[in-house]
Amino acid sequence: MSIIEVSKKNEVHLVLNTSPSVMQEISEYFTFDAPGAKFHPLYKSRIWDGKIRLVSTFSKEIYVGLLEYLKKFAEEREYVVDESNYKKSYDNVSYEEVKAFCLSLKLVSNGKSIEIRDYQIDAVYQAIVNGRRLLLSPTGSGKSLIIYCLLRWHEKYGRRQLILVPTTSLVEQMYSDFQDYSELNGWKTSEHCHRIYGGYEKSNLYNVVISTWQSIYKLPKAFFSEFHVIYGDEAHLFKAKSLTSILNKCISTPFRIGTTGTLDGSKTHKLVLEGLFGPVYKVTTTKKLITEKTLADLQIYSIILEYPDEIRKTVKGYDYQQEMDFIVSYNERNKFIRNLALDQKGNTLVLFQYVEKHGKILHDMILSKAQNRQVFFVYGGTDTEQRELVRQLT
Repeated sequence: MSIIEVSKKNEVHLVLNTSPSVMQEISEYFTFDAPGAKFHPLYKSRIWDGKIRLVSTFSKEIYVGLLEYLKKFAEEREYVVDESNYKKSYDNVSYEEVKAFCLSLKLVSNGKSIEIRDYQIDAVYQAIVNGRRLLLSPTGSGKSLIIYCLLRWHEKYGRRQLILVPTTSLVEQMYSDFQDYSELNGWKTSEHCHRIYGGYEKSNLYNVVISTWQSIYKLPKAFFSEFHVIYGDEAHLFKAKSLTSILNKCISTPFRIGTTGTLDGSKTHKLVLEGLFGPVYKVTTTKKLITEKTLADLQIYSIILEYPDEIRKTVKGYDYQQEMDFIVSYNERNKFIRNLALDQKGNTLVLFQYVEKHGKILHDMILSKAQNRQVFFVYGGTDTEQRELVRQLT
């Protein structure tokens, strides 16, 4: 019977010790076709075979988060995985202890006391007792509240923590959410959290750092060496090499929690994220939240606009870009969008693809007819403070 010995190289990789033939089997088991590989220049020029290999037969390394998949591989082939040289990092506590801790935080939202939901406590518990988890939870399920409870838990043990988000507005959102939750318990974000993005100092003097990944991915390993816990909010965006490089630099960070509302359906993508953060744990679903009245009911209407025959004939020979330019500049269509937006009650969001030739035009048209309603134009050039103001108002 073949034995696969597992030992820890660091908090990113495990090292495997087994026979060359079994090592080759493992490598093949963790090899997948890269999505869209056939369109890649390196594939077309036959420099790359279009495969992604998560395990190297040369280094014999595998992401720590893929240990469960390795065990599944071994079970299917009746091999034995020897974990005696691998010690997992986690907190050995009961569910009731975690629940009591979360309730002791006296959580608040918009000045009113709130009760943490059972599925949120479950998510916090799973992350604590497993050390590594990729929490799959939809928009509106309160992922920032889950992160806040975890942050306060790890703070008890003096653990330094890094929270990664994809945009500057999410840095401010996370920072203000934490302050909102802690209004009644005396904990202040200004005394515990440091923000990093354009204009802020790149330091980790505070126990908690909230940063965009773009702001710190070029920093040396020394910056990341003191963090005990790392969170990846919107983890499904962690495809870029610069993002994974941050996780790979955190070689001394045992606790890893990713949060996401979606995975892109690619098995490779899912395994990379699980390798970096840990196995997926489905916290709840949008359907369940709607059923429980936690989220508003969802209705989708698809509106198809008919164009006059003479317009169809005119654009028939256009290429894609010419057709797009015509569509976004067609005044009758833009007036329909304006009237539809202004006819809605409550907060209304209009999404556009082109800033100058469509978004700006729609904004001016809607603003001119809005009367007493506030209208905001948010795009890449909108500063973070304005984005946060709009978010709070909505």
